[in-house]
Amino acid sequence: MKKYVPVIAVLAFVKLIIHVIGNQNYGFHRDELLHLSVSENLDWGYFEFPPFIAFIGKVAHFVFGYSLSGIRFFSTLAGIGILIICCFIAKELGGKRNAVLLAGISVLAFLPFYRNHLLFQPVAFDQFFWTLGFYFLIKYINTKQIKFLVLLGITFGIGLMNKYTILVWGFGVFIGLMFYDKGKLFKNKWLYISGIISFLIFFPNIIWQVNHHFPLILHLKKLKESQLDANGTFDFVIEQIKHPFTFTISLIGLVAYFLDTNLKKYKIFGVATVVIFGTLWIMESKAYYFFAIYPILFAAGAVKIEKLLEKKPKWNYVVAAVLLLPALPFLPLAIPILPIKDYVEYADAKKLQDGRVELTSDYADMFGWEEQVKLVDSLFQSLPLKEKENCMIWAENYGEASALEILGKKYDLPNPVCSHGSFWSWGTGKTDGTFCISIGNEKVAVDRVFQEVKLVKIIKHKYAIDEENNIPVYLCRKTKINLKKKWPLLEKYVFE
Repeated sequence: MKKYVPVIAVLAFVKLIIHVIGNQNYGFHRDELLHLSVSENLDWGYFEFPPFIAFIGKVAHFVFGYSLSGIRFFSTLAGIGILIICCFIAKELGGKRNAVLLAGISVLAFLPFYRNHLLFQPVAFDQFFWTLGFYFLIKYINTKQIKFLVLLGITFGIGLMNKYTILVWGFGVFIGLMFYDKGKLFKNKWLYISGIISFLIFFPNIIWQVNHHFPLILHLKKLKESQLDANGTFDFVIEQIKHPFTFTISLIGLVAYFLDTNLKKYKIFGVATVVIFGTLWIMESKAYYFFAIYPILFAAGAVKIEKLLEKKPKWNYVVAAVLLLPALPFLPLAIPILPIKDYVEYADAKKLQDGRVELTSDYADMFGWEEQVKLVDSLFQSLPLKEKENCMIWAENYGEASALEILGKKYDLPNPVCSHGSFWSWGTGKTDGTFCISIGNEKVAVDRVFQEVKLVKIIKHKYAIDEENNIPVYLCRKTKINLKKKWPLLEKYVFE
């Protein structure tokens, strides 16, 4: 493997450089702010996801503080790990130098990975655990060493603590194992010991779900109503073929698992791919859930192409160029490597009548948070000392609340109160809410809670997403209700 290290190192370095440029631009995405907020409230689970991202957020904060590029570096590390493991898999499948090169190039050329490995979200780590799990399974097939089954169990367990979608991966692997060595692995006690290890790692989150009335079920229900039901029947499939060159490599890999003489012994991965694809499609899942499968397909596709070009090895470089070069012009759409003004010109972003610019939702969700926090701080600092000591900051949604929680630290603002998602579980704060700064809540909502309501400002931002434009900020006094008594009743509305 040592002779392939320079190739892998160069590919990993290229990916790192692209992310070093892109990771520092624009601002925190609302989801990144949420994941950092939960790291301020460590627990064995959260309403939206398992606890792994909170643990990583705590480590990231310890190392880098709340530096934008520092926090995102951990997702980028996961992405670089995926590239390296994909190359290792190509080697384990019997590939040589050109297969290793093509496997790594495929990861570099797959544009969605740049977004996935930019944002501080569970997605990058989910893709990493899928890829690592496949690698350990290949190592077991090739060596029959029990330690790789144990490592597989550990990987699956930690993956469950990161994102529940890895259960679909586990289901696909389970079905695939029926086609490996006539299912003899099911007679191996270490497969079950591996499963027990996974369960023990995941067990604290199960207890947390039980103690909190299984918010996962409520979250999945609301997710389906708000997002998944809007998906067309073939949207999931269409998203997979939007990147034709890397899709072709993955398709070659999938077919090779079933038909290639040298790769048929790894048919488990072809079966797992088909099962996972079918399961996610039936579940009307988001298309990016399936992206985690691509490294195992890229590796097989690279091995097959290397074999096909055995007598004309230089053509491997042509394939590499065909994969990578068409992707380069689209990099600014996938990762913010351009300053925002240059990006607007590059993307020919639509100019709206109110002077705003329509960006993609991901990019738009990186703007406006700092301005919101600065406004709340200026209002908070203007309050008399007595009101300041008893002031509650009430945010309408988790984005606004997370911005106040994380970006508000440099202003020494009190932690916000919000009934949206996991913020509900952190309660109403230390004050009785007699004095309140409300951000994002509509007039009808604040009028239900307070007797005196004064509109301070309507916040607008040129680049921010629609949801965070024209949002009101109110100064409120004299509560009509006992918020602490009312709070437990809001649990069933946390995802409204």
